[in-house]
Amino acid sequence: MRCAPISQLQDSAARAKSPSMIRTLLRWTAKAILWFIGLSLALVLLFKWVPVPITATMVMDGEIYEHGLTKDWEPLSNIDRDMVRAVIAAEDSKFCSHGGFDAEAIAAAAINNAQGKRLRGGSTITQQTAKNVFLWQGGGYVRKGFEAYFAYLIEKIWGKRRIMEVYLNVAETGIATYGAEAGAQRYYSHSAARLTPNEAARMAAALPLPKKREVKNPSGWLAGHGRTIESRMKVVTRDGLDGCVYE
Repeated sequence: MRCAPISQLQDSAARAKSPSMIRTLLRWTAKAILWFIGLSLALVLLFKWVPVPITATMVMDGEIYEHGLTKDWEPLSNIDRDMVRAVIAAEDSKFCSHGGFDAEAIAAAAINNAQGKRLRGGSTITQQTAKNVFLWQGGGYVRKGFEAYFAYLIEKIWGKRRIMEVYLNVAETGIATYGAEAGAQRYYSHSAARLTPNEAARMAAALPLPKKREVKNPSGWLAGHGRTIESRMKVVTRDGLDGCVYE
């Protein structure tokens, strides 16, 4: 009786193990996906009603460990409507008409950046809220994919008013400062409930780079940008572009 060479026995054993290993890997992958979906849905449902206590962005902000974290959650009813108008005018004029994504803005941003012009983003307020609450800052396709997933969920589960309320409470408004209320107190020493159009416009102008952009006494391009936002706020009011937040 001739015995099979050891190499053949090893190959046979490897082939026998291979399907088993693949099945195990697939099972673990499926479990991980189901776990992630369940956890993400639970968090989105929770934050539909409960104020977001802290975000990864806040935890990863080195400034809070030096200056202390300043934030103050306020319901949307305690935030001046001009602040809503200002962020729509500055960040996302189609907030009330898109389903979470603005294809035209994304395409325009890609073309603009490819041409080497001043960098600009195409993210909607919904996408920014998804990133600020559930994810981390920075780019990368993986994070963008998760951002799209969470943006879809909060559009479907939260609705526009809650998205705006959360955005205005978790957005970074200054060094170690988060939310419209904390920003208003920091810069104007009064509540976000009584912001003037000019004050709201200046805060919105600083939102993309709140650690670097001056709010109280802006100058040059930034001052002009604030005036442009204030002018656009009148269009938001005239055309009811914030109507979905208050309907």
